[in-house]
Amino acid sequence: MDKLNLRLKLTRQRAAIPEQKRRENARRIRETLLDQPWVQMAGLVACYWSIGDEPDTHGLVFALWKHGATVMLPVLRDDNDLDWAVYDGPDTLAPGRFGLMEPVDTRRGVETIRTAALVIVPALAVDRTSGVRLGRGGGSYDRALARVGPNVPTVALLHDDELIDGVPCEPHDRPVRWAIHPGGLVDVSTATPYR
Repeated sequence: MDKLNLRLKLTRQRAAIPEQKRRENARRIRETLLDQPWVQMAGLVACYWSIGDEPDTHGLVFALWKHGATVMLPVLRDDNDLDWAVYDGPDTLAPGRFGLMEPVDTRRGVETIRTAALVIVPALAVDRTSGVRLGRGGGSYDRALARVGPNVPTVALLHDDELIDGVPCEPHDRPVRWAIHPGGLVDVSTATPYR
C-alpha cells in the first residue's frame, strides 16, 4: 500500500478509537515509558505536544518535567522544519501554526535536538522490522531525526495495530529505534519486544 492510502486507512482507524480507550492507552504508554531506566536518566528530552487522535503526550510531558527532565517541544517553522523551545509547565504553552501548542520560551534552533538524550516522536505507523515510521507527510520529523546521534534512543508513540509490516520507505525517511504502543515497548531495530 502506498503512503497516501496507508495514511488514510490509519487516520480512519484512529478516529474510531473511543475516548475512554484513548485515555487508557495514554496511561499505559506513559507508565511503560517512564518505567525504563534510559528514560529516567535522560536529562534533556525532545518530545511533542499531541493533538487530535494522536497518542496523548500531555501527561507524559508533564511527568517527565516533574521528574526533573528538561523537556523541549517543537516549534513549527515556516519552512516546516522544527525549532525547539523548553517546556516549563502547562501555563507556558501558546497556540502556534495550525493550532499546535508550542512553548513560549526562547527558540533554541533546529540543531538543538542534537543535544537531546531521548527523542520521542509522533507516527501513524512504524514498520516492526525496520523502524521506518510513517508520519503525516510534511517531513518535519524526518529532518529532525536526521540530526539525532546514532546512540540516542528515538521512540515513536502508537495506538494498537499501528506497529505493522511494510511501511513504505523513501530515501529521506528516518527510522526510530523503539516503538511503544499500549501493548508494550518494542526494539524495532531488532524487532524484539522489550517487556
